Amino acid sequence: MSATLHSVQLNNLYPQPLWQWFNQICAIPHPSKHEAELKAFIQAWADKQGIECIEDKIGNLILRKPATAGMADRKPVVIQAHLDMVPQANRDTQHDFTQDPIRPYLIEETEAGITEQWVTATGTTLGSDNGIGMASALAVLGAEDIAHPALEVLLTVDEEAGMTGAFGLAPGLLNAEILINTDSEQEGEIYMGCAGGVDAEFVFDTQQTPLQSPHDKYTVKLTIAGLKGGHSGCNIELGRANAIKLLAQFCTLYQDELAFDIVSVQGGTLRNAIPRESELVFVLDHCHIKALDKCVEAFKQNIKKTYQFSDPNISISYEEQSNPSAVFAKTAQYKLIAFLQACPNGVMRMSDEIKGVVESSTNMGVLTCNENSVSLLCLIRSLDDIGRLDIQNMHAALAKLANIDAVFSGAYPGWKPDNSSEIMAVVRDVYEDLYQRKPEIMVIHAGLECGLFKAPYPELDMVSIGPTIRYPHSPDEKVNVRTVGLYWQLLLALLSNIPLRDQV
Repeated sequence: MSATLHSVQLNNLYPQPLWQWFNQICAIPHPSKHEAELKAFIQAWADKQGIECIEDKIGNLILRKPATAGMADRKPVVIQAHLDMVPQANRDTQHDFTQDPIRPYLIEETEAGITEQWVTATGTTLGSDNGIGMASALAVLGAEDIAHPALEVLLTVDEEAGMTGAFGLAPGLLNAEILINTDSEQEGEIYMGCAGGVDAEFVFDTQQTPLQSPHDKYTVKLTIAGLKGGHSGCNIELGRANAIKLLAQFCTLYQDELAFDIVSVQGGTLRNAIPRESELVFVLDHCHIKALDKCVEAFKQNIKKTYQFSDPNISISYEEQSNPSAVFAKTAQYKLIAFLQACPNGVMRMSDEIKGVVESSTNMGVLTCNENSVSLLCLIRSLDDIGRLDIQNMHAALAKLANIDAVFSGAYPGWKPDNSSEIMAVVRDVYEDLYQRKPEIMVIHAGLECGLFKAPYPELDMVSIGPTIRYPHSPDEKVNVRTVGLYWQLLLALLSNIPLRDQV
């Protein structure tokens, strides 16, 4: 595959209204829990356009526009997206996601003789998840030549860090009968269901002990980097390396041979992203320095061979550090390493009902070292509550064996497929009429907000669509320009073909 870079303005791409909005969204920092500036911009724009805009108690925005001519007898619709983006940057990229704009640019990639245009970002996540969906909803609101029924746009807060906006959406706010979620990431696939999930956190007491004979000691920081990472739901079936798991493997293999004492460990930054980097600071005797070189090189070669296709750019290196005043107690160290080695990670089961779809998985997402403890945060996903509970119990049993506490929080339900969905049938037919091919009706192994909307709005008929986005939740994130155009055409055709209201 070959790639060519271009500095073309996004505003020149098709469809222009959508890309103009996305360009503006990129210019305003909006990582999870820091959406205020973007919300203020949208509210000011809506006020200027004469579009009704309210902010609910949890911080979600709801914008409303009356039906266009001849569409008042159609079922009211809400287009839904989330305001926040995942903040991930490469090690060599200095970027403050709360202050700095995203810097998007256009690339052309040729594979198997086919050249495609993609938009990506400079060393960071792009935020096409879910910025493209948000941009499309706002572009529809701002247009005067797009047919649509009574229209609402729901922009939720904090989706990536806990689905706070979806959890807090109150009944009675939405008037719509149909919801179009814009958070899917594969053109040609129409989603009618998604996985539920729950966070699992484990805390280990490191039982700090003073460093003995520091003049005989050598302290190093081992760094594992260069992994592809990605979305812990959409990319989990790709078998990519997990930087926390690799760190556990290194410790398991060599802690006895090198007789090291751990000073600190860390890895990953988000529970819903596959960790791309991890670090281990440890102390060993001078007599083991030559063995360290041999162990690191052997581990590096084995890992490169194992992940030569999924993660070809893995790097493993170490550098000298100043000696610490304290290290982990040996009993605490062995417990932590054993737990990290044994902790489930990756795909747990594939769906029997839907070919090629992951049914359940778990991701070791964040490893954090505090003053006297280490915490591990995992995200468990499953298409059904039974599978989620089974993996949750697996983690709880492991924690019990290790004699540590397991805390499970933020559980959210999956979105159960409804084969009788009227809007699903409409999307399928509209897509086939537009493109002369059948779309794939799918269930996604990721946490769309649709499942949570069913609690306050049980009668809401829902569907999820979107363009092709590759490697979300990582700095390799990119969105395919051609498929953004296809998604836009589908959205507009769908809005003009919304079914009539039920006759009373």
